[in-house]
Amino acid sequence: MKINFVDIQKQYKQHEKEFDDAIKKVLLKGDFILGEEVATFEKEFAVFCEVKHCIGVASGTDALFLSLLALGIGSGDEVITAANTFIATTRAIQMTGASPVLVEMNPQTYNIDVTKIEKAITKKTKVILPVHLYGQPADMDPIIKIAKKYSLRIVEDAAQAQGATYKGKRIGGIGDITGFSFYPGKNLGAYGDAGAITTNNKTLAEKVKLLRDWGTNVKYYHEIPGYNSRLDTIQAAVLRVKLRYLEKWNKRRNDIAKRYDQLFQKTEFVVPYILPDAESVYHLYLIQVQKRDVLLSYLKKHGIYAGIHYPIPLHLQKANKNLGYKKGDFPLTEAYTKKIISLPIHPELTNDEVDYIVEKVKDFYKN
Repeated sequence: MKINFVDIQKQYKQHEKEFDDAIKKVLLKGDFILGEEVATFEKEFAVFCEVKHCIGVASGTDALFLSLLALGIGSGDEVITAANTFIATTRAIQMTGASPVLVEMNPQTYNIDVTKIEKAITKKTKVILPVHLYGQPADMDPIIKIAKKYSLRIVEDAAQAQGATYKGKRIGGIGDITGFSFYPGKNLGAYGDAGAITTNNKTLAEKVKLLRDWGTNVKYYHEIPGYNSRLDTIQAAVLRVKLRYLEKWNKRRNDIAKRYDQLFQKTEFVVPYILPDAESVYHLYLIQVQKRDVLLSYLKKHGIYAGIHYPIPLHLQKANKNLGYKKGDFPLTEAYTKKIISLPIHPELTNDEVDYIVEKVKDFYKN
């Protein structure tokens, strides 16, 4: 048996004609840059996220970068974010000229510890950038309260949280502006790099539209310095097909997570904790284990391709030496990177495959 961590090929086969027809339609029309499919997807994804505006961009990183630029973030500013996230979050901040300020994780949810945010605020702080990690929303109410108290803006990193909800509200319109990634392995994934920005603020939406397309609304007339970060029309066509199934796929992820939870009951493994007022879309399903790296190799030998998210903390990455952090600054994040493992979870996974994965995890610790 071979169980892939994600199975994009199987998903394609299930809806092959729909994908082929959508791509062929763009090829025949030839509107490859900001074509009709982009505008239609933007409207549909805005409805899905329950927001007024959606702007398609080239990647999830650009979604965060342009969101920060639209808020006027630049050199000398500080942006508070989670210590245990993917490097794209901090790189997007650095690309503006601003400095990332990291905050330790909550040991239960893995999201930013909201009780430690205030201590990180300085006169240079302009934005709080929570990450909805692994598909679970960060605890937004305390973040909003802190932001109001210090007159800060909120940029949400929802790269892994398409469809997640917090207190009944879809992620995408809780803060000032939100960045999404549609990297192929995401819950809503394109067939290449792609991203989007959502907001209820018309001024921010208009600014992002200028920024993503060389600072222009009319060809060759450039109002501001802009960038080349447009959502590709073919990718938008693919995303439109997938968006029709996203709620169904997210529900299947939740069903798989519940099955994992049940099968791991009365074991030593720590399964995900979800906030009572939140609904995760389980982009990833993590458990805490001992001898994690040996387990990873054992699973691979038995055809199970698990993952680690993420093996080296941001503050210890060579690329982030200039952040000024050192080993020991975020002890929880450092400890968790050694014992968390991401088990396969995707809509194409069968119950038998889930059972087999759990069986092999348990077998490893019996030996």
